[in-house]
Amino acid sequence: MNDQQFQRYQRQIMVLEVSEKGQQALMASKVLLVGCGGLGSAASLYLAAAGVGSLVVADGDAVETSNLQRQVVYRDSDLGKNKAQAMAEQLKQLNPNCKVRSVSTFLQDAQLNLEVMLADVVLDCSDNFPTRQAVNQACQQSKTTLISGSAIGWVGQLMSFDFKKQPSPCYHCAVPYQDNSAGLKCSESGVIGPVVGTLGNLQALEAIKYLTGNEKFKPAVFNLFDGQNLAWQRFNIAKAPNCPVCGS
Repeated sequence: MNDQQFQRYQRQIMVLEVSEKGQQALMASKVLLVGCGGLGSAASLYLAAAGVGSLVVADGDAVETSNLQRQVVYRDSDLGKNKAQAMAEQLKQLNPNCKVRSVSTFLQDAQLNLEVMLADVVLDCSDNFPTRQAVNQACQQSKTTLISGSAIGWVGQLMSFDFKKQPSPCYHCAVPYQDNSAGLKCSESGVIGPVVGTLGNLQALEAIKYLTGNEKFKPAVFNLFDGQNLAWQRFNIAKAPNCPVCGS
């Protein structure tokens, strides 16, 4: 770590649970972020600012006017651009020390498996069940830690899974839905921007805790946030014995 980097990250280094050792770990880490919407906007900004060494951001969508209410990484001048590319440009401006690579498609199949395998941790910031299930399966197969977030209306959910620790439940154990018929989408039901931002920030926080070896990183917990009442509920996630992804 050079003097310029130490000065940039000194407030974070001063935190005992991070210190220089943790900062070095962050700077050597590689994070895959699937989905560059509201969750990804918040998470990517704080991960880049924190000094994560390499960020891979993936999304096949283009920036639309309706996105700007909550996807705060984008500007009016980004309208029509691919989200991953526009996000990468902003993150490089925020922190040139962070290597950012954009994938301008929706990750799936072999490409998804490869990107997951190359990452130290994956943040699922997508907005649909098929993608979440595919990301979960890829992470489980490669034993890559997964941090999943979602939000709708005033409500948000946060779950983490450390597949290096066995036996471990997976996302499918907690949410077995395979398609969007069981849930709602922001385009249909609406969402409050700060709720999405809160969950995205917490995904970044969990990633920082995991990458710095913080013992307070607790996977396999379902965290439910009520934005109207500023209330949290937490439930342990049990491993489903007949889970098609991680079951025996």
